[in-house]
Amino acid sequence: MESFCVRSVLVTGSDRGVGLGLVTRFLEKQNPPEWVFATSLDLEGFYGKKLRRLALCHPNLVVLQLDIRDLKSIEAAVKKVEEHVKENGLTLLINNAGILVKFTILANETMENMACLYKTNTIGTLQVSQAFLPLLKTAALRSPVDGLSCSKAAIINISSDFGSIEKMAGWHLSQVISYRCSKAALNMLTRCQSLGYKQFGILCLSVHPGWVKTAMGTLLVPTTVKDSTTGIVKVLSAVTERDTGSFLDWEGNTVPW
Repeated sequence: MESFCVRSVLVTGSDRGVGLGLVTRFLEKQNPPEWVFATSLDLEGFYGKKLRRLALCHPNLVVLQLDIRDLKSIEAAVKKVEEHVKENGLTLLINNAGILVKFTILANETMENMACLYKTNTIGTLQVSQAFLPLLKTAALRSPVDGLSCSKAAIINISSDFGSIEKMAGWHLSQVISYRCSKAALNMLTRCQSLGYKQFGILCLSVHPGWVKTAMGTLLVPTTVKDSTTGIVKVLSAVTERDTGSFLDWEGNTVPW
């Protein structure tokens, strides 16, 4: 896996949980990226400050404020990233930021809750991907790598098997209607991106990180953040052009749509 070379990576929602775990895994690599960009909704909050302290130990770690629901915030983050990567572009965009507000069921799901989750989990991911597309295109053009890979240019959308229409994982434990629908829509976005961005040399993938013990996932949690994120990085190191547009889990298994 150390042959997996990523010049730069940005992980949204990376001040805790899976996002922070992914940032940590990239920083720990024997051949770490030249730039690792970590984002927090609130840099002055507890988790934001913790992330900034981590940056003091890693000169290649850049901490950014980012609200994926806010276009001005996204545009500001793009400018900061561009200042660092310059003409090399951004190699890897990992859209990890997402929310689960209420444990809803069919009987109490609301328009407000549904709209809130779509705005973050689906639309926010779309907006971030659109904004960073020019930097991803640049990375792909400058890369000597043939075909599609995460070492060349890639968009990775952190999804969930709760968004699998065929699998309907955990239904009897938690219906979470709006969350399931937003992740199913995210998976469709990944498929659309894979078709639209292949011509630019950009690989696109949905990844289920497993049921991980985080602030969002606390029920039946067989997977640790370290195991999940180590697995995800291993999967990203191995995916090729044939995998673009796929839905894989943290162990590399195909998740049904």
